[in-house]
Amino acid sequence: MKRRDFIQLSGLGMGGMMLSNIPMMGRPVSAEALLDGAVDVATKKRLADAALNAAKAKGATYTDVRIGRYLNQFVVTRENKVQNIVNTESYGVGVRVIANGCWGFAAVVDAKSEADTARAAEQAVAIAKANAKLMTNPVVLAPQKGYGEVSWKAPIQKNAFEVPIKEKVDLLLNVNDAAMKNGANYVNSVMFLVNEQKYFASSDGSYIDQDIHRIWPTFNVTAIDPKSGKFETRQTLSAPMGMGYEYLQANPADKVTGITTRYNKGYDMLEDIISASKQAKEKLTAKSVEAGKYDLILDPSHLWLTIHESVGHPLELDRVLGYEANFAGTSFATLDKWQSKNFNYGSKEVNLFADKTQVGSLGAVGWDDEGVKTKRWDLVKEGTLVNYQAIRDQVHILGENESHGCCYADSWSSVQFQRMANVSLAAGKTPLSVEEMIKDVKKGIYIIGDGSFSIDQQRYNFQFGGQLFYEIKDGKIVGMLKDVAYQSNTQEFWNSCVKVCDERDYRLGGSFFDGKGQPMQSSAVSHGSSTARFNGVNVINTARKI
Repeated sequence: MKRRDFIQLSGLGMGGMMLSNIPMMGRPVSAEALLDGAVDVATKKRLADAALNAAKAKGATYTDVRIGRYLNQFVVTRENKVQNIVNTESYGVGVRVIANGCWGFAAVVDAKSEADTARAAEQAVAIAKANAKLMTNPVVLAPQKGYGEVSWKAPIQKNAFEVPIKEKVDLLLNVNDAAMKNGANYVNSVMFLVNEQKYFASSDGSYIDQDIHRIWPTFNVTAIDPKSGKFETRQTLSAPMGMGYEYLQANPADKVTGITTRYNKGYDMLEDIISASKQAKEKLTAKSVEAGKYDLILDPSHLWLTIHESVGHPLELDRVLGYEANFAGTSFATLDKWQSKNFNYGSKEVNLFADKTQVGSLGAVGWDDEGVKTKRWDLVKEGTLVNYQAIRDQVHILGENESHGCCYADSWSSVQFQRMANVSLAAGKTPLSVEEMIKDVKKGIYIIGDGSFSIDQQRYNFQFGGQLFYEIKDGKIVGMLKDVAYQSNTQEFWNSCVKVCDERDYRLGGSFFDGKGQPMQSSAVSHGSSTARFNGVNVINTARKI
């Protein structure tokens, strides 16, 4: 599965047929089974202690144990039909150790007894000792205090798995019906739900129980011109979130109106798809953009992806070091640039930070998969590169002695490794609305929603499209455009940032399935921002041949 494939699945309408065949999703089960079968904390501690003791007896100097139960539900519809409903469960134990200065890992599915987890621990130690024979440098692990027995739960208001399937199906079919009545010729809608029940124990003395929830309602509408046969689409403007079903019950008090309706705390799927259907039809007669330099006003529903690709990935330390290149290449932001203490990543308006604690975000947890308490830290401060994203066996390279807390594994059967935290652009400090930002734009384009993109293997030169494009002339929006994409490089782009709206406009976007590593692992990550302005960016016409 490639990165962002699931975004495409929602448009193709084939996702539900394929979901149950993805190994990380686990085995198919009934919807009722998703609400049963949780393992109690006392049992988890007993299983973990058996592994910790067995590893120590075999010579491990460090051990951590992850006991995970991963639940997924996917409801897939098209027009007036339900295409698929998939429920999956995966349960098992993964044990990671350091022995003879080297990592070793082993896992066991459906672990029922102490003997099962002890065998996995012994196997992990044997693998570490075998690996050590080829090791050039021993693992340097940052110190980490033990937290004893603690827990963390996502602060959801309504468990989406407890909502009857019929209610979810009715919502999606009603949404589809509204789309067809408002100009759409075809519509796909999907609801993705995830619950990770994770238990972590380590020889440092931590026993951490966590309950994590994520939700993503998404759709794709298509409008066709019957005379020409040409078509246009508009995908959802929803963001996947670390929330419960309350996300789909938007509070009108949180509503912000404009060209598109947006909610800061919830999502009105029906309202969005009605707008989407009309906008897809409007795109059929929109003016094709004239290539040239424009000032861009980028909505958070669009900007999250540019942040993800040009900031989130290049500031992962393993990519910087060349240890990781899968799915996104390495990075132009090499250590020497950081060491100079004055590398110009962007303008003074650009403050980018990583945060694993942000409420409602996809990456929010209390502790990461190494038992490190999560936090927020700066990556780019007033345009200057100040840090990276790093975990326990990396931070010594930066001269630090504390992990950033961004280690993650997508399954009990996967080895945890450095993953992107929620990386976001800080809101502006001066009060500024989107309307006020647009007023002094002479020649610009307002871009809403994410679209296709391309970026090189150093995360430097790139091109981004979007969902909706509006022409700005002399401070006013004068009409819709199409065939728009902008090209730049990471430094040039972030240095062209001249204004960022204040926190009233701050919203999260994100990726529900972000791939990395080999074998590939998938993680969920949010990226927040307020609407931002970038001056003098090169815009091309994607419909015209060069």
